[in-house]
Amino acid sequence: METNSTRRSKPNILITGTPGTGKTTTASALAASTQLRHINIVDLVKEKNLNHGFNDEIDLICNEINHMMELGGNIVDYHVCYFFLEEWFDLVVVLQTEISELYDRLINRDYSDSKLKHDIECEVFEVLLEDAKSSYSEDIVKPMKSNTLDDVNSNVDTLMAWVQGWQPNA
Repeated sequence: METNSTRRSKPNILITGTPGTGKTTTASALAASTQLRHINIVDLVKEKNLNHGFNDEIDLICNEINHMMELGGNIVDYHVCYFFLEEWFDLVVVLQTEISELYDRLINRDYSDSKLKHDIECEVFEVLLEDAKSSYSEDIVKPMKSNTLDDVNSNVDTLMAWVQGWQPNA
């Protein structure tokens, strides 16, 4: 049976994690080091005015990126992962950050107390990792630490090597 990954000449990667874990930084650096397209879902929603309530937004996002995902060669960057189609991705990266570091990052973003508490709890309880494991084949889910710039650089190097070694239906 032919799958999407057998038709694509380049892989699709999802980079997810709690806000503040470095998704956009990692995805941007990886895109700059490869010939993959960075799709920042937050920016896409703003650019295409897709914010019409969460359930409508999910459908609009999926419709907007479906063709790009079928073609391959994408790095999708978003803090929610469960609604993306499993067959779209060859690798799902879940960035994780130590609580004290994440707290400092979120405070610097001027998050409200309730949003700060929610995002810290999500990281403590590994909500995004569990979402990824329940939404995708566990063998494509890769947790990666993202506490320092050295971590980001190491993660990008690891992911670049993965991209270079990727083969359709591998």
